[in-house]
Amino acid sequence: MASASRQESEETFNSRMSTAGLKFGGRFKPSDCKARNKVAIVVPYRDRKFHLKIFLRYMHPFLQRQQLEYAIVVVEQSDDLPFNRGLLMNIGFKEAQKQDRFQCFIFHDVDLLPEDDGNTYACPEVGKPRQMAFSIDIYDYKPTPIDHFGGVSAFSTSDFRRVNGFSNVFFGWGSEDDDLYRRLLHHNLTVTRINNLNTSTIVRYRMFDHPVAEPNPDRMRLFDQGTRRLESDGLVDLRYRRLSVKFKPLYTHIIVDVQPQMHKTQKLSDSK
Repeated sequence: MASASRQESEETFNSRMSTAGLKFGGRFKPSDCKARNKVAIVVPYRDRKFHLKIFLRYMHPFLQRQQLEYAIVVVEQSDDLPFNRGLLMNIGFKEAQKQDRFQCFIFHDVDLLPEDDGNTYACPEVGKPRQMAFSIDIYDYKPTPIDHFGGVSAFSTSDFRRVNGFSNVFFGWGSEDDDLYRRLLHHNLTVTRINNLNTSTIVRYRMFDHPVAEPNPDRMRLFDQGTRRLESDGLVDLRYRRLSVKFKPLYTHIIVDVQPQMHKTQKLSDSK
């Protein structure tokens, strides 16, 4: 009976979203106005089914209240290799552009939820990528360091191409966001935050409890050598195998095998 109730609840929510205008693949366009922004929300994912369910139920109404034209793209790593967040973000960027011409991308961890509708998910200015998740409940909402650029971040499409996306070599937790921040500085982009006193509560995020990820033991060496790879490691050198693309009621689900990238990363490590 409980299972049937949950299924009915899911069907009711999907029906409500469909009535609101949500299309298969997690795509939405306001019917009563012309949206100024066409945004792709890219979510890297593996083994977080419960978090994803909450994320989708929360984010669709949140984004619709901001009258955005958007799509939610979930990129799932299929293999048992260490999770590669940066690589999945790059894949999401590439695969989303096969579906539509998005003005900007918001790269979004599945375990973070914005607390206030005033936290805009509109596109950032070109040349000014926006760090969004810098005030989080588990840190008592104390601002993260100025060079922190993880969790939730927004890029114009042209800026993300300009910095060559994320590095692809960070398998396991850590340093892919630090490497991305260095890429922004290298290309003279200005990181913005909405952090004045009048809006300090608007930009807060809540984080789900989750197991602590296993750090990448090689992350500091890879990070230290990252300046050599700014132009060669990223969007220009994506290696993966797309296993499936499914347009589900609440999101576009892309499953990928990242073994090809791991093989290249191992060759890179062996050559040092």
